[in-house]
Amino acid sequence: MATLGAFVSEYLEDIRRTQTKRPTTVEAYSRDLAQACDFFGKDTALETLDALAIIGWVRRLSSHQISGRSIARKLSALRGLLQEAVDRRLIPANPAADVRAPKSPKHLPNALSPDAMSRLLDSAYDRTDPEAVRDQAIFELLYSSGLRLQEVLSLTVDDVQALQGELRVTGKGNKERIVPVGQSAAKALNHWMTLRAQLDHQQSPRVFIAKSGQPLGARTVQRRLDARARAAGMDQHVHPHALRHSAATHLLESSGDLRAIQEFLGHASLSTTQIYTHLDFQHLAAVYDSAHPRAKQKS
Repeated sequence: MATLGAFVSEYLEDIRRTQTKRPTTVEAYSRDLAQACDFFGKDTALETLDALAIIGWVRRLSSHQISGRSIARKLSALRGLLQEAVDRRLIPANPAADVRAPKSPKHLPNALSPDAMSRLLDSAYDRTDPEAVRDQAIFELLYSSGLRLQEVLSLTVDDVQALQGELRVTGKGNKERIVPVGQSAAKALNHWMTLRAQLDHQQSPRVFIAKSGQPLGARTVQRRLDARARAAGMDQHVHPHALRHSAATHLLESSGDLRAIQEFLGHASLSTTQIYTHLDFQHLAAVYDSAHPRAKQKS
């Protein structure tokens, strides 16, 4: 009789050994399945888990103000575990197959205004300091090309050789796309590449590295961007993803081409991109007044 705790350990070890998932995904699975073990009990027999018990877990998570998206991720980890148990004929069916997480309310992206973006990116920094130059290149790329932070941090030196106004990046699901790179971002990136050797100890092929020569971490970028925003006199927390949101919002306000924005951001579904359709009402009203044939009364 297989117990939940023992099977979780075996399942995670198999994933690590076969490398079928990214290390960050395995870490997330490990945390989520540990929470499941705490709720159900490590010594609980797999065959005793049923849909009602799993719904009880979902309700407990929801009562602790866990978001629907986070609950969905935890459910996905448990569903995968139990499907493996089905495949090994340890249980007859997957009790989590039809259990769904509650929907979270959709939050609009925290987009900065074009003026705020200019103040952030044009603020003074030490152009002889490799770390400051590196930061500028990252911030410019996030905004210029609408990249996710992980997409930027995953770039290798080979990816940016002979940069000609566009960049090939690997996004979610290992899907590749080509994004444009503006002149300001290209200039900042080229400046960083001239100073990168000062931090390079031949330890990583990544474009963006830390003082140690190791790949730069996301937390470091988050902290340094927030410090840059405060130094620029901005009274709000600025997260790297806000630069991607801002790029998408500003492009959509100018073009209105939702399908092009979908390709730019690398969204698999247009419904994901539709969150950016919250145009500022004054901007929308101005466009309407100037462009709609029935906007103005005839004299």
